[in-house]
Amino acid sequence: MAATNAFFASTLSIRRSVVFDFGPRFSQFDTKKHSIIAYGVLHSGSTMSTKQIAFKATPDNTNSVSPASLMSDADSDSVPMPIVLIDQDSDPVATIVQLSFGDRLGALIDTMRALKDLDLDVSKGTVTTEGAVKQTKLFITSNSGRKVEDPDMLERIRLTIIDNLLKYHPESSERLAMGEAFGIKAPVKKPDVDVATHIHVQEDGPKRSLLCIETADRPGLLMEIIKIMADVNIDVESAEIDTEGLVAKDKFHVSYRGAALNGSLSQVLVNCLRYYLRRPQTDEDSY
Repeated sequence: MAATNAFFASTLSIRRSVVFDFGPRFSQFDTKKHSIIAYGVLHSGSTMSTKQIAFKATPDNTNSVSPASLMSDADSDSVPMPIVLIDQDSDPVATIVQLSFGDRLGALIDTMRALKDLDLDVSKGTVTTEGAVKQTKLFITSNSGRKVEDPDMLERIRLTIIDNLLKYHPESSERLAMGEAFGIKAPVKKPDVDVATHIHVQEDGPKRSLLCIETADRPGLLMEIIKIMADVNIDVESAEIDTEGLVAKDKFHVSYRGAALNGSLSQVLVNCLRYYLRRPQTDEDSY
C-alpha cells in the first residue's frame, strides 16, 4: 500500500544521567567483562514505585532474579506504570526507544539482545534518574545504519520490549494489555474502548498535519492504524508511538499528496479511525 510504503518517505528534582555507547553493534558489547549488581529487575519496560527487587547480572546469567521478585504484589507498593515510547523525530539517523518502570529497570541487556535478534543495532544508550523514576533511552538503527522505517518492525520492537517486561517483571502484567493473555495477573481495570478513544488532527505547517490518537492498547494496534490511513491515501511521514500501561498515545505527522490535510479530509480520517478503533472486531470490508 502506497501510504504504508511512505510511512516514513512541574517540580524540581535531582537528576542523574549516564551515557553508554555500544559502538556500531550491540554484539560488540562484551558482557563477560561486566558484573552488575543493582536494584530493580533486569529488563525492558516502561514508570513509578518504591519496592526494591535485587538482581545480579553476571557473565553466566544476565538476568538472575531474586526470589523476592516473584513475591505477591500484596507485599509491595503499587505497581508502577510501564511506559514504552518509540520516537522517530528527535534523532536524524536513529529510532529512539525510551523505557521506564519506576525504579525497577536494570541494565536491559536481554532487551538489547532481543532487539539484536530482530537484526537491529543498538548503537548508544542513556540512563537518566529523575526522582523515583529511571528512564532508559536506546538509539536503534536497522542493519543498513538508518532509523527503522517499517511500521511492522516498529510494532515488533514494541511488542518485543513489552514481552521482555512481562518476562522479567511479571508484576507489570496487571498494568499492560498483553498481561491479560501472557501475564501472571490480568489487568483488573481495563479501559473502555469507547471512553478511552480520542482522536484529533491539528495543523503542523503547510505541508503536514499532526494526528494524535489515544486509545486502549492491544497487539497489532500500530499496523491497524497504518492500514486505515493507507485506505484513505494518507501518507505518514514520522511517528511517536507511546504505550503507557493499558493505553496507547500515538502521534503521526501525516500529509495528503504533499500537503497538510484540509478540514474535510481530517474529518474523514478521524471518523474512519474512530469507527475501527472503537470496534476492533469489525469486519475490515464492512465500510
